[in-house]
Amino acid sequence: MKQDRQKGLDGLFRPRSVAVVGASRRAGSIGRQVVSNLIRGGFTGPVYPVNPKAEVVLSVPAYRSVAAIPGPVDLAVLVVPPDAVLAVAAECGKKGVKGLVVITAGFREVGGEGIVREEKLAAISKRYGMRVIGPNCMGIVNAEQGYALDASFSATMPRPGAVAMVSQSGALGEAILADAAQAGLGVAMFASVGNRVDVTAADLLGYWENDPNVRVILLYLETVGEPQEFVEVARRVSRKKPIIAVKSGRSDAGALAASSHTGSVAGADVAADTMLAQCGVLRVDNFRDMFALAQALLDQPLPKGPRMAIVTNAGGPGILATDAIAGLGMEVAPLLPATEKALRKALPVEASVRNPVDLIASADAARYRAALKVVAADPTVEGLVVLFVSPVMIDAAAVAQAIVDETRGCGRPVLACVMGRQRGDEAQRILRDAGIPVFRYPEDAATTLRQMLRRTRWLERRPARVPDFRVDKAAARRILRKKGRASGWLANAEVEAVLAAYGIPLPASRRVRTPGEAVAAAHELGWPVVLKAEAAELLHKSEHRAVRVGLRTGDDVFAAAADLIERLKGKFPDVRLQVQSQAQGHREVLIGMTRDSRYGPLFAAGLGGVLVEVMRDVSIRVGPLDGKDPQEMFERLKGAPLLAAFRGAPAADVATAADALLRIQKLVVDFPEIAEVEVNPFILAEKGKRSVAVDGRLRVEHA
Repeated sequence: MKQDRQKGLDGLFRPRSVAVVGASRRAGSIGRQVVSNLIRGGFTGPVYPVNPKAEVVLSVPAYRSVAAIPGPVDLAVLVVPPDAVLAVAAECGKKGVKGLVVITAGFREVGGEGIVREEKLAAISKRYGMRVIGPNCMGIVNAEQGYALDASFSATMPRPGAVAMVSQSGALGEAILADAAQAGLGVAMFASVGNRVDVTAADLLGYWENDPNVRVILLYLETVGEPQEFVEVARRVSRKKPIIAVKSGRSDAGALAASSHTGSVAGADVAADTMLAQCGVLRVDNFRDMFALAQALLDQPLPKGPRMAIVTNAGGPGILATDAIAGLGMEVAPLLPATEKALRKALPVEASVRNPVDLIASADAARYRAALKVVAADPTVEGLVVLFVSPVMIDAAAVAQAIVDETRGCGRPVLACVMGRQRGDEAQRILRDAGIPVFRYPEDAATTLRQMLRRTRWLERRPARVPDFRVDKAAARRILRKKGRASGWLANAEVEAVLAAYGIPLPASRRVRTPGEAVAAAHELGWPVVLKAEAAELLHKSEHRAVRVGLRTGDDVFAAAADLIERLKGKFPDVRLQVQSQAQGHREVLIGMTRDSRYGPLFAAGLGGVLVEVMRDVSIRVGPLDGKDPQEMFERLKGAPLLAAFRGAPAADVATAADALLRIQKLVVDFPEIAEVEVNPFILAEKGKRSVAVDGRLRVEHA
């Protein structure tokens, strides 16, 4: 992402003066609320209400126009009717305004004339070098000392803090600020970006990258309108600061319309999810989880690994915590024998000294102190969940203070769950004031720990270089850009030639038209052979029983060839045959790419063969892939153990398939007209023997 995308954003977030165009004296109006927020928030520079029909707005002198303002204006907030926005924006440009916040709606979101209006607003912004937030937004906030800018119509005044937020929705922006305040989360900056005519989420990520006041970044996204820019900047920024996102649209039924298996399993939300994960962005399901995770990342260290300890005074919550931790891919840490021995000395005989450590219902502050002192010192423990159900006879505040005292400085994340009302509010306050996140239920604490562990893994991972493959680009170009080439699927022979030009291993084969020619080809290739029917419209051979394997005699080949031709020629008049040496591998996988209009190339790796759409065990990643990605994609399949050695069968040569996927990436980068390409199945042999792509398809789509 170019650095100049952050240029000029100070004019929005750090202005010396602000004009509110459309300021109103009418109670309940947005124009009045913006002026009120600027004054109430303590903005340190002059505020200029602009209203041609009012002399004063909220005791502040008003001006008839932006041009009539005597001093310079850095930021203008536009709350005027949509048909007046363009004229006001041009007037601001002539005045030398550096940034616009266009709260007015009625642009791209309404279609037709609104789209044209938005394009003209973008042109005005570019002509005058003004940065624009919106249109159709709620405004912006900067709580930084010396600015105290609340240029929004939010009813909530956020308290200063270390979190920066982006909301694509103005209405949800109000709820986000209100819920953040209720959760005790302080805000450094906030932006409701609306239609993103200029400033995008990617721009703001880059702007906050080196801002010392911002330690955690929160995003609410409905779409990612600039995925390549977003990927570039988010990958860089997330190495320095956590980025947490709520991305709506999980139930998008408009998954990619594709004829390949790759396209049918790579739905729109799968693409968004994998893109965020590849950027190190922590995607959560809701704002409650977002705020809890943000607080934990602000106040607690990251876990070094997955082994968690649970200390509780009630068996039920302890079991819930155990199930949640194990169910989310973490471990309940096995405590050292010395730890269990020390716990046995400190706790009553009825207590459980194994993890989860159950102090039983009578546990008071002294018992919590004794247990936590021991558990927090166990080197096998990499995170700690402390549960407390508040009985009437136990001082909850004293227990909370014991948790704070005995875990302070332990170097591992500590999360608490307080259940019950007996002085529970005071206990929660003590824990939160000490930086220990408090949850209502154990499952929520486990969810936050899992996300913290994901961040640990992201920071540990270092990208690997993609090999510099030697390929025959000219040979592929002759086929893909053959004169008169129309959009559509390539013939099988052409697909194989393109794949071979890029180093994808293929079995030896011959193409024939008659059963007799098939027998002759089989003798030439050697036994056993595979016989396949081919036709322009025959994409999924298994659906038409168009493949015969394990043919070992001329009679078998002749009979199979005759049957295929006779049975398929009615539906596929151009049917012909391919005789192929039978691969000697023992596992089938799929690799491929489908090009998405929003996210670019989506690469797939999964278990292959005819069951791919039934099992849907496929890993998807957004390009570009690095040298580690393909191997990791195979490792994260649910069926990954099937590719390893088991029951006497040797491990499959996954490395060759991973190499082939990187070669496919090079192919689709070299030829952007490739819309889909897939190899299925790619038959993997054991290591040291030859793995081959036995079937492939490729579709081109010309602009």
